Amino acid sequence: MNERNTWIDIIAKLYKNLHMSESAMHGMRQSDKKRDRILNYFERLEKVHQRVSKSKREEDLKLLKKFYYNLYVIKPEDIPDSYFEHEKRIMRERGYGNIEITPERKQNLINQIIEDQKESLDKWIEYFLFDEESNSYEMWEKYWVFQGLQQLGKYNKETGKFSKRDKHTVYPFPPLEREVIFTTLKLMEDYIKDKKGDNEIRSALGSGNFKTLYEYSIKIIMNKEEKQSNTTLGKWIKYEQGSDYHKLRDSLQGYYTGWCTAAGENFAKEQLENGDFYVYYTLDKNGEAKVPRIAIRMNGHNEIGEIRGIADNQNMEPEMISILEKKLEEFPDRDKYRKKEYDMQFLTTIDNKVQKGYDLTKEELRFLYEIDSKIEGFGYEKDPRIKETINKRNIKNDLMYIFDCKEDEICVGGDLPKDKTIKVYWDSLDLSGLTSAEGLKLPDYIGGNLYLSSLTSAEGLDLSHTNIGEDLYLNSLTSAEGLDLSHTNIGGNLYLNSLTSAEGLDLSNTNIGGNLHLSSLTSAEGLKLQEYIGNLDLISLTSVEGLTLPKHIEGELFLTSLTSAEGLTLPEYVGGNLDLSSLTSAEGLKLPENFDIKKLYAPEYIINEINMHPEKYFNNYKINENIQRRKF
Repeated sequence: MNERNTWIDIIAKLYKNLHMSESAMHGMRQSDKKRDRILNYFERLEKVHQRVSKSKREEDLKLLKKFYYNLYVIKPEDIPDSYFEHEKRIMRERGYGNIEITPERKQNLINQIIEDQKESLDKWIEYFLFDEESNSYEMWEKYWVFQGLQQLGKYNKETGKFSKRDKHTVYPFPPLEREVIFTTLKLMEDYIKDKKGDNEIRSALGSGNFKTLYEYSIKIIMNKEEKQSNTTLGKWIKYEQGSDYHKLRDSLQGYYTGWCTAAGENFAKEQLENGDFYVYYTLDKNGEAKVPRIAIRMNGHNEIGEIRGIADNQNMEPEMISILEKKLEEFPDRDKYRKKEYDMQFLTTIDNKVQKGYDLTKEELRFLYEIDSKIEGFGYEKDPRIKETINKRNIKNDLMYIFDCKEDEICVGGDLPKDKTIKVYWDSLDLSGLTSAEGLKLPDYIGGNLYLSSLTSAEGLDLSHTNIGEDLYLNSLTSAEGLDLSHTNIGGNLYLNSLTSAEGLDLSNTNIGGNLHLSSLTSAEGLKLQEYIGNLDLISLTSVEGLTLPKHIEGELFLTSLTSAEGLTLPEYVGGNLDLSSLTSAEGLKLPENFDIKKLYAPEYIINEINMHPEKYFNNYKINENIQRRKF
């Protein structure tokens, strides 16, 4: 009795208006005690649960689920506009161009969000209705769990915390983990019995903070041997495109990899619809290959979409690199990932040397500080070891050694000194307030971004032989006259968004590591480009006259405004999407060898024409036997 009352008191404290709700007041009087009203509500709710559990009638289950959907699933009007803006950005990055989300597309997105939340909530409802294990839980315990579930957004593997969930959260509910639920309730039950508990969570126990206790339970369980693997031994499992996505998703549950594949139903479903999926599982304590360590998502059967590990930010664990390297031998586009393999192995070597107190060579320092190229990994963010290792070092001493210069020739952040020559500026340099470059003396090396975003003229601007670690912003420049970027190294993107004419724009000797943005260019006359580039944005170009494209475009090519392909010579390789969405005819179009037509964005009748007569539109069609035709 005392334990029950303590539970009820905790719930009453957490949910102050519960005793005044219509459900709690049903059949009760205003004079009845708060605790009795709440018990009345739980008794009635328990009867409903028992009836559905025993009858197992589909109609009863649907009604009860509808009751919980109304309480917990997001409402269409609560889905934030930022979600649709995010979708527009993703579509833009995937090569669809600057398009508005139609009412039909918006409704489909809304339906998908709601369906994912319903399906993820179903697992919790059905567990508390039908699972034998849950029969031991009292109704007030189930209520506490369900209410607490509303606090859990997306789990962050690095922090071990859930983001806060509110009525605007679009992410599905967390996967049902029986052991985590049991552990969380056991912590509360033990505390209620004798007021004992781990000091780390005593405050959460006293207040009934479900989120903190649930996170703590996950930490306890993830430290158990069956969730860990101390070996690299294991096996690859291939999930075929179009196969049952439940098998893939279920195999990842409870391991908190951080991969979206393990989240809502539609993530795994969509990924398997678009291509094969490989997972490397290592052996658990029972010798079974069950612990997921590497994921390879494919676009179709032959092109790697992305690779993820389970280290911080989904990077690859150092000991998994050799496993991945061997697997990559099977894929035709493996060379794209060679640099990532090399970078991760080299970074591991440097990390180990620093931890042991060994000196680094100049070559290792240039690599660590990303002087010559960016360190590429397999995660969605930079490998955290880069920053962690640099933070352990004397940056100025390293830079003096790398660039063979004096200490007073190095500036690590702050304003650019005007009274002395600076060779190395180790940070982003914000000169966005400058409207004239007259008299401007730039360092030889700038570690971060260079912002010159207010310059409308290049007069007096000397950027030749300058090394810029990240992006170069010249996005207000209206003329390329006087712009000298010969032998300029730009580690990231080059923004020339306001140029309408390419006259005098010579980028043939410019090293651009990222993307080139020429989104206002209407004429290509005079434009000279390097042979290799990331994404190339020419969305306003209306004519191919004077246009010589790079030989190799690693990412997307946007030629969104072209209406005719006559005279168009496309690169030998385009790795991402090709946007030709304004073409009025396929006449004159020749696509690169081995280009995947699924990545071509053009009117449907043009796509159909290419599908019917691919030999007319592909270079070297005879050897291009693995084209995966776009499906409608």
